[in-house]
Amino acid sequence: MCGIAGTYRWPDGKIVTDRLTDTLAHRGPDGAGRYGHPVGDGEVQLGHRRLSIIDLSETGAQPMAKDGLALTYNGELYNAPELRAELEAAGVRFRGTSDTEVLLEAWRRWGTDCLPRLRGMFAFGVFDERTGELVLVRDQLGIKPLFVLRRGEGLMFASELKALAAATGGRLEMDHAALVASLLYYWVPDSRCAFREAEKLPPGSWLRCRPDGRVERGRFWNLKDVAAEGQERARAGERPDLAAVVEESTRQHLLSDVPVATFLSGGLDSSWLTALAARHQPGISAYTIGFRAEDARFEAMPDDLRYARQVAERFGVDLHEIEIAPNVLDLLPQMTYHLDEPIGDPAAINTFLICQAAREAGVKVMLSGMGADELFAGYRKHLANLLALRYQRVPRPLRRGLSAAVGRLPVATSRRGLRSVRFAKRFLSFADLPEETAFRRSYTMYDQDDLLALIDPDLAGTVDDVVTEHADIYQDNELDDFVNRMCLADARMFLPGLNLAYTDRSSMAASTEVRVPYVDVEVVRAAFTVPGDRKIVGRQGKAVLKEAATSILPREIVYRPKGLFSAPLRAWMSRDLAPLVREVVNDGELVRSGFLRRDALQRMVAEDAAGQQDFSKHLWHVLTLEYWYRDATSGSGQSTRQTA
Repeated sequence: MCGIAGTYRWPDGKIVTDRLTDTLAHRGPDGAGRYGHPVGDGEVQLGHRRLSIIDLSETGAQPMAKDGLALTYNGELYNAPELRAELEAAGVRFRGTSDTEVLLEAWRRWGTDCLPRLRGMFAFGVFDERTGELVLVRDQLGIKPLFVLRRGEGLMFASELKALAAATGGRLEMDHAALVASLLYYWVPDSRCAFREAEKLPPGSWLRCRPDGRVERGRFWNLKDVAAEGQERARAGERPDLAAVVEESTRQHLLSDVPVATFLSGGLDSSWLTALAARHQPGISAYTIGFRAEDARFEAMPDDLRYARQVAERFGVDLHEIEIAPNVLDLLPQMTYHLDEPIGDPAAINTFLICQAAREAGVKVMLSGMGADELFAGYRKHLANLLALRYQRVPRPLRRGLSAAVGRLPVATSRRGLRSVRFAKRFLSFADLPEETAFRRSYTMYDQDDLLALIDPDLAGTVDDVVTEHADIYQDNELDDFVNRMCLADARMFLPGLNLAYTDRSSMAASTEVRVPYVDVEVVRAAFTVPGDRKIVGRQGKAVLKEAATSILPREIVYRPKGLFSAPLRAWMSRDLAPLVREVVNDGELVRSGFLRRDALQRMVAEDAAGQQDFSKHLWHVLTLEYWYRDATSGSGQSTRQTA
């Protein structure tokens, strides 16, 4: 796992590439390198920051140049041993044991045809000295990021957007449409980028730069096609052995020359992953978090620690418990800097602090249960949208009366939050809406009218564009199964745009690699072979996965109520962050610039403080957006408060 960067026919490419890789130093503190070669009237420069995981010797150093090919690569290939054996049988001689060299030789032999054969997470740039072509590639599911910026015939790329901003002197123009999208979702979809000139290379795609200035693009993997194939396999009666598929993926994800540990929340996904990892690597370490008792009580958070301890004891896992009582006033700007774009999910803080603690204990690699909820319908929103279809059969007068009654209920008292009321209000905000609109509203921050009331009126058309984009993505499939349509939309938007994005940035900020065994091409293929009525059974989400997990986990863990990998936001907002909220709402840069409207923000604060509505997540995202906006308009290309 590393940080990669480079330039192609860019003025002062050597200087610029060094600037790019310097900004990425946290992604690879174990080594740095640069490669250069002429291209026509310019040059190519490849930069690298190394986090040594496999082949810790110099034979694994990057950029790797060998027999006319040069590669800068960020990721892990879990099927590298199988590919190496095949290449060796064909006569290839290897210098070392790294998966980097396997990737380079696979590219030499098969070119882009090697890409569908790769099983792992990756983003890389490969240059061919013979043709003068540079090809950039991103993995099938968007686990690893790759940002690209083009000007004329020149191009630069990097693992993080902040590197591009720093290398251009902080002179990139922000894209207000992306900021509007971030308000709607609390993250920026992969199809958009916070700066106009930059873009995210789409998952499962490649981009080729030619010396004559031409740029070609292609796809080697498309999730909607995989989902359609899965539906056909299901109709043919195929039933995947999920227990075997998940175990095999977990085993492959343990490939490492340094210690590996797991996240362990005590929920199904991390518990199953930890149990399987312990089967193949006895005595493995795991890390779990808890919050200050007063914060947890106020938020009415479940006690996850007892479940994590139960799993650890049962499977001989060395459990490390971390109590999170962060100085959020310092962590907020630090995380905003590392997250690259406005991302308002406080789970990023949890990930960062866990990875930081693991790294201090000498652990470089962590396994996460990320992705199981998206692929197997494990979120509350999935079940809620199914229940909404039944709710719509209730006579309209009764629905109106219920909505009015729930609307009058408070979501919190002075001493604690009322989670059931929050859930009820959330459900009723979308339960009467059509399918796609309801699904979008079940996880977005605002309905269309509320968002329009919050932002600059000149951006009204942008809101329509953002909403239409979601509808287009949701409807762009051949599935006739509502549950799997939701899972596909999540895997295309929610997973790469939010969960994988914050996991990558937060973990790499602590110089730690996080691997996601559920977000594996074989697990994904299996997931879309499962019909929706086996993913949600009755009121049980992720039912088919739970059934598979009972082969190793106790039922108390498998069927426990779902927890949240989040943070006690209402407690933070009412105490630690209250002065900052007042400052940003009354005199923040977003308000002064006219992008956000002060009166709308003040109403949110008042209703939240009165306990009538829960706007803690909305206000947290406003704070993250404010800090990001300050950095972006400072002209420096980086935060002035990067470190705590």
